[in-house]
This record gives sequence, C-alpha cells and structure tokens, in this order.
Amino acid sequence: MKTIHTDLAPAAVGPYSQAKATEQFVFTSGQIPLDPVTGALVGDDIAAQSEQALTNLKAVLEEAGSDCSKVLKTTCFLTDMGNFAAFNEVYAKYFPDRPARSCFAVVALPKGALVEVEAVAEL
Repeated sequence: MKTIHTDLAPAAVGPYSQAKATEQFVFTSGQIPLDPVTGALVGDDIAAQSEQALTNLKAVLEEAGSDCSKVLKTTCFLTDMGNFAAFNEVYAKYFPDRPARSCFAVVALPKGALVEVEAVAEL
C-alpha cells in the first residue's frame, strides 16, 4: 500500500492521508474546497466551492497515477440539498463517464465547507 500526497491539493486537516493506493486502486480522502497553498476556504457559493473541491480531488487522483476518467465511485457530501442541481452542473464537467455515486446531506463539513467529495478509482 502506498500513501499519496501532492502539494497541488490541500494537506489533510486531521490524522489521515490525501489518499492510499494499492496496485489496482486509489482510495481518496474527501476533498473540500481549500486553497492548496493558503489552506483557506475558496468561494462562498456551491459552484465555486464544488469547482475547488473537484480540482483538489483531480490533483490527488493524478498524483496517484489515475484521473477522473478512471473513477469507479464517488461519495459526495452537501450541507444543503438545495445545492444539488448546482453541484451536479460542476460535477458533470469532471465526470462525463458518470461513475457510480452516493450523495448525502450532512449537518456540517470541516472549515465550514458546503461540499466534500471522495473517490475510488482504477490505476
């Protein structure tokens, strides 16, 4: 098993890694919309935050040797299901192949984020 880290995505905000990879798969931790350099939350609406969270996720996948086209499943967390349609608009740009997905409403996310996305992908 290999630990994945890239400076193109924010450092973990707790005792976990950005991702773990086996010979065949990469399992990412959830990515929230933090700027990788400053660690600050990016955007104040769901579209901007989704774009940053998915940019971060893409960077972790690429560091592992994968990419968005190889994602098998995502798990998405939204603090407001009223943002579902706007989130989907951004999400669809990153995942045109439509991987399997679960999407949950949660009470809160770290750093006050509106969205978090994690993925399992092939290498």
